[in-house]
Amino acid sequence: MNALETLQKWFGFASFRGQQAEIIDRVNNGGHALVIMPTGGGKSLCYQIPALMVEESTDRPAPLTLVLSPLIALMQDQVDALRRRGIDATFINSSLSREEREKRYAGIVEGRYRLLYVTPERFRKPEFVEGLARRDIRLLAVDEAHCISEWGHDFRPDYTRLREFREVVGNPTTIALTATATPDVQGDIIRQLGLTEDEVQRFHEGIDRPNLTIDVVDVWEEDEKLEQIIKTVRKHAQNPGSGIVYFTLIRTLDRFSNLLGKKRIPHVCYHGKLERRERRWIQDEFMSGKCPLVLATNAFGMGIDKEDIRFVMHAEVPGSMESWYQEIGRAGRDGLPSDCILLYEEADLTTQMEFLRWSNPDADLYQRIYDLLVHDKEQVDAFGLEWMREKLHARQRHDHRLETALSMLERFGAIEGTWGDPVELEVTGPLPSELQDAERLQAKLQRDQEKLLALVRFIQHDGDRKQFIHEYFGLPYHGMV
Repeated sequence: MNALETLQKWFGFASFRGQQAEIIDRVNNGGHALVIMPTGGGKSLCYQIPALMVEESTDRPAPLTLVLSPLIALMQDQVDALRRRGIDATFINSSLSREEREKRYAGIVEGRYRLLYVTPERFRKPEFVEGLARRDIRLLAVDEAHCISEWGHDFRPDYTRLREFREVVGNPTTIALTATATPDVQGDIIRQLGLTEDEVQRFHEGIDRPNLTIDVVDVWEEDEKLEQIIKTVRKHAQNPGSGIVYFTLIRTLDRFSNLLGKKRIPHVCYHGKLERRERRWIQDEFMSGKCPLVLATNAFGMGIDKEDIRFVMHAEVPGSMESWYQEIGRAGRDGLPSDCILLYEEADLTTQMEFLRWSNPDADLYQRIYDLLVHDKEQVDAFGLEWMREKLHARQRHDHRLETALSMLERFGAIEGTWGDPVELEVTGPLPSELQDAERLQAKLQRDQEKLLALVRFIQHDGDRKQFIHEYFGLPYHGMV
């Protein structure tokens, strides 16, 4: 079957859209590709179709397409969708029991699966690498590829090992995909893959979404924010569809939930501290349309493929142009008019500046935390994070640098375990040199600050905001539609 026939057979679409057919042709002919495509633009098909077109053989296992994704929930949703279509796909991640992981490792060796989704951290497991060595990896797909780059807005250290991972699996044809990447990030993605500009064809579908109306509203304190939320909800109440209101802080989200409850405006709330079962229930309520309004932190959104989201509002200033643009990309995927509203209160910038401090521990703090884990393990296990926090920064309850540092130590492979209740952490490697490099850490903080400054400039821009967005992402602009 050719690409179009494969699309029609497995996915039921009559034709490709945008550059999908050209991208698939490039990959099928062994060419590497970097794809920048708006959220909801159909990036996944660009590697799923080639995976299904690979010819099977009776004397050896079918070639495997390996998909690297940073998000466990997203890969599970994608695999579930593929399996409902009868496609032999699976994922392996930390959400599985040891028994189930071993079963899937055995499935790899036995020649099962056309698509395998994993996080890049899975390459730390020797049994996983050994299983892959038994398979012919024809295509490597790197989803959310901005995570490769330290210049990106969601950097993952293990993504910097992709050159090594590609070598481990035989340097297959590689496709990297993301919704948002500045020119600097695009160049960094290609370098981190161990490829050259000449080897990679860039496919940029642009970021223009003519059906999205972008607006920034200056507000003063919570009364005006609440007024704008209610106004937007009521504007869209008579039309089919849904809305998302994003908040930075859970406590602010909870406060506005109470205020909306008093106004008898039905809604659900979603954030990362909810139990998994509750998060799934809330997501199902929203996706089914039973509750068309969700108040959420940025934990909500990845994998939310709902066509009729009529508005996305940011009730607090987000941290960067990239994260803001990715989140508004969930609006209006059906092509119908949709509103993207950013409520701007200058005081919110203080919160984001604090977030930048929390997310950028310095080299001294990394060293002190690592020393506690090495030399005071019994106290850490017995008294948990509050004891560590007291030792590190004298009971500053709202200082979250400790959590950031533990997350980065885990991502670099220096520690393993959990730091919930109870704390169970094991030191598994040396303190990474990257986390001891004060100059490097300071440069990252400065880049993050520059991203927030760019968002402030966007907010204060008097001209065509869509032109500002295009210029930020290094794209040509053809005027207002």
